[in-house]
Amino acid sequence: MTEDDGRWSIGELAERAGVTVKTVRFYSDRGLLPEAARSGGGHRRYGPGALERLRLIRSLRALDLPVSDVGRILDEDDALEDVVARRLGEVSGRLTTLRWREASLRLLRDCTPEERVERLRLLGDVSLPPDTTVLARFWRRTLPVRVPAAVAATVVDAAVPQPPADPTPAQVLVFARLHALVAGAAPPVVHLADTDHRPGVLYAGLGEAYDLAAPDLRAGRAPARGEALDRFVAAYADALGARDNRAFRHRLARLMVASADPLIGRYWQLAGRLATERDCPTPGAAHGWLCAALKSDFRGPPGIAPASAWTW
Repeated sequence: MTEDDGRWSIGELAERAGVTVKTVRFYSDRGLLPEAARSGGGHRRYGPGALERLRLIRSLRALDLPVSDVGRILDEDDALEDVVARRLGEVSGRLTTLRWREASLRLLRDCTPEERVERLRLLGDVSLPPDTTVLARFWRRTLPVRVPAAVAATVVDAAVPQPPADPTPAQVLVFARLHALVAGAAPPVVHLADTDHRPGVLYAGLGEAYDLAAPDLRAGRAPARGEALDRFVAAYADALGARDNRAFRHRLARLMVASADPLIGRYWQLAGRLATERDCPTPGAAHGWLCAALKSDFRGPPGIAPASAWTW
């Protein structure tokens, strides 16, 4: 029942809204539910608009929004969209963390006792989901210091795989092994490290060659001479100020073998396990494919290693 002025007592409002008096008082004390007036005895009185506002507050709180965010939404017309977007990001992040934990637990469940010891050690050194800062730092230390910042950023973005939101146990293991591989490892000495060349030109050209090789890699075609290989060789020739001829290609093929680094090869082997059919081939896979194409161009000259050794 309401008094003649059409206002409700705190108990009446609580009953209509299906909440406790304590709840109404809590929101009133924090300014979310303004009082319409006070009775002669000093009791709170609420107008009809308070019921709609209280129901809105309940809906927002049911979404686990903090009281401060609820206040913003009630006071600012355009606040709801911003608050919802931020909360969606937070919830998505928590769900991703839970999925990584679930996959990690499954990884430990579905293995032998001997494997479990190694996996526990690997998982103990990474966060869930994994932080890729260590991987990015490894590549920044590996690249020559004279590589332009924009080119270096492109190389690092292509080289560092991003953790999926819903990983499989196998992906959890691969990320843990990648982290263990590069954490604390000395930067490898890559080809041309001791040669006067223009690294910015080299890495920009290699990126173009990898893009050209991608369709053949996706289709599973055997390495062969073509536009991708020509751009690959041109990247080195341009960086060294040399001419692309058969003698240069022969020297380049030998250089690829001599400078192959097992650490880099293992990195790309692991990173390749994270790629899906929709992903672009990794730069490591493209580099190996192009090196094999360069090898086949010579029909097996002395000193050229098998394709499996041609990793960058």
